[in-house]
Amino acid sequence: MKPLSRRAALTLGGLGVAGTVVGGAGLLWSRQPETSVGPGDASEPLSGYTGGEPLRQPTELRSSDGLLEAQLAAAPGPAEIGGRTVTVFAYNEGLPGPTLRLRPGDRVRLRLQNGLADPTNLHVHGLHVSPEGNSDNPFVMIAPGAAFDYDYRLPADHPPGLFWYHPHHHGLVADQIFGGLYGAIVIDDPEPVPVARERVLVISDLTPSGAFGRAPVGQAERMRGREGRLVLVNGQLEPSLGIRPGERERWRIVNACVSRYLRLSLDGQRLQLLGLDSGRFETPRDVQEVLLAPGNRADLLVTAATQPGGPAGSTTTSRLRALPYDRGGMGMGMGGMMGGSSPSTATVDLATVTVSGEPVAAASVVPRRPAPRDLRGAAVTARRELTFAMGMGMGGGGGGGGGMSFTINGESFDPDRVDTTVQTGSVEEWLLTNSSPMDHPVHLHVWPMQLIEFDGRPARAAEWQDVVNVPAGGTVRVRIAFDDFPGRTVYHCHILDHEDLGMMGVIEARGGPAPAAG
Repeated sequence: MKPLSRRAALTLGGLGVAGTVVGGAGLLWSRQPETSVGPGDASEPLSGYTGGEPLRQPTELRSSDGLLEAQLAAAPGPAEIGGRTVTVFAYNEGLPGPTLRLRPGDRVRLRLQNGLADPTNLHVHGLHVSPEGNSDNPFVMIAPGAAFDYDYRLPADHPPGLFWYHPHHHGLVADQIFGGLYGAIVIDDPEPVPVARERVLVISDLTPSGAFGRAPVGQAERMRGREGRLVLVNGQLEPSLGIRPGERERWRIVNACVSRYLRLSLDGQRLQLLGLDSGRFETPRDVQEVLLAPGNRADLLVTAATQPGGPAGSTTTSRLRALPYDRGGMGMGMGGMMGGSSPSTATVDLATVTVSGEPVAAASVVPRRPAPRDLRGAAVTARRELTFAMGMGMGGGGGGGGGMSFTINGESFDPDRVDTTVQTGSVEEWLLTNSSPMDHPVHLHVWPMQLIEFDGRPARAAEWQDVVNVPAGGTVRVRIAFDDFPGRTVYHCHILDHEDLGMMGVIEARGGPAPAAG
């Protein structure tokens, strides 16, 4: 079976949201890939890595009385992956870093200590907080050996959900996240969802190479967007977890991969999607698969099969898998520099789920959520088109593209240039156009986007994401409410090599009256 195409995923996924009608049965699949990209040899065997240990949860840092004060130390260090020790980057010596658990209205004071050899900073991905000063400011630069005190204030009405944090120093973002710098942020629901337990699953990929820890990345890989040969869940290779028949768990899943799309499937169990990114549905949606572009998150309910008719105490296993997805490739149209599609063409086993024990009573109904805000009837104060393009040129955007340009509206990233100016209090409609032969997941800092149209087809409901996948040759129309937070931040492709190579723009929100509706 061929990998699911990005356009088929849009069609089957109900206009870009979640579950497809494609199951995992019958697909060619493998355990983790049998080769690794080592120095100068893309076919070097990857041997000696083993999986199967019980799934671990990241360390948790929880706010108290409206405040979380903590320190994050970013530094290289050893990590045990698949029974072998490799050198990674890590926050607080953990892979992933600690989960920050918060509530709306909290204040978060984080000191970031840079123990790396290069500059770094911190982006709290998806949080609706100020982009200025010591808050979610992507223009902060923390030199090696230095520290910086971040101070975030969450609005009292901040939506609950799953978010994450990672470095955002331009030119080094892909390297540092690929190395292991990432962690989850959970903002609790006002009413808990009735589940037996909750798990955070941060999925990432890595290519280890000898004692150094991470294989060097060539220019062709950067232009395509690197994908690691090991795909990890909470820093583990194919971990295992157990659940009783009929039990319902809540899985909060982060796609922390630099470029890899995750088309997730769990055979034999019931999956219900509560929402994607910061967006929540009114009621859970039954799905068979969930497609996560890099940077997307899924809030998923997993209910174990009750094994009707089976013997008491019987055991079954299921596998959480990443199924094939074709996100496009450079192709011969790009000067013949490289061809073919992305490496996401083999199914990868991510974790093993064992269902055993006595069945439990069915979980209670999930409380209905308020209907999400809907901008489809709002007055639009400005309309814009952003075109994401790749081609031959002088390009690179500070990172060097080997003669390739990675642009938005014909421009590569310049931190001293403001590309888009908006007014606080306004609602804008953006047409995101992808003229390239590869998918580009588009991320806007601070303000989430409501999905309006996909290739001219209207969305069926009010759905919000902060990473919106724009398929090769396709368009997506979104609306954005710039309600608050004046300041300067960025939007970019979340294939992070593309961001580093220049596919990023600067947006400035200015206070004052909104322009007349258009």
